[in-house]
Amino acid sequence: MKGKILVTGGTGYIGSHTVVELQNAGYTVVVIDNLSNSTTDSIDGIERITGIRPEFIELDCNDLEGLRKLFQKHSDIKGIIHFAASKAVGESVQKPLLYYRNNLNSLINLLDLMPEFGTENIVFSSSCTVYGEPDQNPIDETAPIKPAESPYGNTKQINEEIIRDTVRSGSPIKSIILRYFNPVGAHPTAEIGELPNGVPQNLVPFITQTAIGIREQLSVFGNDYDTPDGSCIRDFINVVDLAKAHVIAIDRMLGNKSEDKVEIFNLGTGKGVSVLELINVFEKVSGTKLNYKIVGRREGDIEKIWADPKHANTVLGWTAKENIEDTMASAWKWQLRLREKGIM
Repeated sequence: MKGKILVTGGTGYIGSHTVVELQNAGYTVVVIDNLSNSTTDSIDGIERITGIRPEFIELDCNDLEGLRKLFQKHSDIKGIIHFAASKAVGESVQKPLLYYRNNLNSLINLLDLMPEFGTENIVFSSSCTVYGEPDQNPIDETAPIKPAESPYGNTKQINEEIIRDTVRSGSPIKSIILRYFNPVGAHPTAEIGELPNGVPQNLVPFITQTAIGIREQLSVFGNDYDTPDGSCIRDFINVVDLAKAHVIAIDRMLGNKSEDKVEIFNLGTGKGVSVLELINVFEKVSGTKLNYKIVGRREGDIEKIWADPKHANTVLGWTAKENIEDTMASAWKWQLRLREKGIM
């Protein structure tokens, strides 16, 4: 085996897909999660896909002493992939202190403990929200960091600064910061996918839940933006493609191939797709007409943003490969599997 990796938030959507790819690549994985927006069903799904059951510990990253005990038990952790965070833009506007407390303290605790236990490598789950409302698209890593449009976005900006300042202070830590655009879809086996607790805060699970009858209607927030069809534009990236980038990042750090102690990469397809275009793609691949309505704009939403992924393509050798049709088909397959199982 290549070594032991700690995945925080590893029962969640992106975390569970990344655990699959890590195990497929030969890593031993320890998963921690407080289960605030996920369940341990994903651990079962990971085992069905890979044939390996990762060790799971229910733990909140804000629990410093709990984390210390984890590191004492697993003193051979070579790297961390840090997903654990509250992530809904709209909710963050309503509950800013929840987001600042959860998202900042969890990272600070990890960075505190890493030197104590000789763990030198951390991949941080960041977001294109750090760019705010961009001056132009597509966006590369040199684009200016704009004032955040939401407390969620601000926590990502602050966390990036915390990492840079910690490394600059002389702490023996290396980090790769991955700025995601919009992860969607599910594993092609339909064994794992996006299953938020309660009402979905993200677009695609709300689409699939509306199509299958769990939600009465999807709200499209605004059709008066400066875009071809008036709806917001995003760069929708397949979650498996995204997960594979984390394995490459860990390989890079453990192989001492990093060019700097902090490296930053945008992860996206390089193509913008509007909300209404995404709905049309879903209707086409699922054969299901979606009940949706246009409502007013939502506070915190960015008008249009998509990636220039050349830096990741060139330096990491990573490329987003899945097209949007197959990605939306995988999301629908996952929703149908949940219905089969009587879960949703």
